[in-house]
Amino acid sequence: MKQRTLGKSGIEVGAIGLGCMGMSDFYGPGDDAESLATLNLALDQGCNLLDTADMYGYGKNEELVRDVVQERRPEVVLATKFGIVRDAKNPTARAINGRPEYVRACCEASLKRLGVDVIDLYYQHRVDPAVPIEETVGAMAELVKAGKVRALGLSEAGEETLRRANAVHPIAALQTEYSLWTREPEDGVLAACRSLDIAFVAYSPLGRGFLTGAIRQVDDLTPGDYRRQTPRFQGDNLAENLKLVKRVEEAAARKGCTPAQLALAWVLAQGPDVIPIPGTKRRTRLLENLAAADVVLSKDEAAALALVIPRAAVAGPRYPEHMQKAVGR
Repeated sequence: MKQRTLGKSGIEVGAIGLGCMGMSDFYGPGDDAESLATLNLALDQGCNLLDTADMYGYGKNEELVRDVVQERRPEVVLATKFGIVRDAKNPTARAINGRPEYVRACCEASLKRLGVDVIDLYYQHRVDPAVPIEETVGAMAELVKAGKVRALGLSEAGEETLRRANAVHPIAALQTEYSLWTREPEDGVLAACRSLDIAFVAYSPLGRGFLTGAIRQVDDLTPGDYRRQTPRFQGDNLAENLKLVKRVEEAAARKGCTPAQLALAWVLAQGPDVIPIPGTKRRTRLLENLAAADVVLSKDEAAALALVIPRAAVAGPRYPEHMQKAVGR
């Protein structure tokens, strides 16, 4: 697989990474055996950036990834996150904690669950508005000095926060949602990343699976699927967004690839510093996604595809209101 670099860290990763969240949480029942097979196949294919977080499955996702990482550590660029606090008694509740002592405790817990001595890329999952970013990143920088973390990242941080954080310690990557139907990074944060030489890791580059064309109605999602609670998958919003997916399907047919591959190729075409991490828990989808690296879009093709889904045409915010407030801080 072609390689891309995580900012100034010197860490090289495959052009397409693997989001592991859905293997353990949010997207319906998991299948650990198939997930482990998918993780191993990803590494076989040169997809070496494995992305997890301490809140996925209340730590279970890190433990799942551990089973592969421990056997194939030299092949893996391991990314995990801290900062979102979940309540097992109330799964919908969320809190954010960026206090230095919490940073240190979370890192130790993740190292133990992952069964490793060092985390390659450690993200703050969401910015804590009650704690200055300088304090949080300062604590993260101490982890680098201690040899427990190789590089630092932020997730869903705003432009000003990103600059303040980078002034404390070089930020290797910003992870934020980015796809044909989520284009907010183009409003300034993507340019800020480039001015600071920070890689942009695009999560949900397939619109939480919607841009694949596999979801036609809400009942296509299992009862416990998180997407049932998100605005873009509900009611009139879903009907309007299906019209946009049809346009992607038509464009993919003309290009001779699947809708998923076209959507990923578009993200890859946004620059050599952009690394999409589509999530999947199935080997068939993984291979389909990785083949997107071979779908080359010219500048004109990428620009034309961006017009296929105009930003104003996407119906509904990407998160429920209480979660939307936590992004772009």
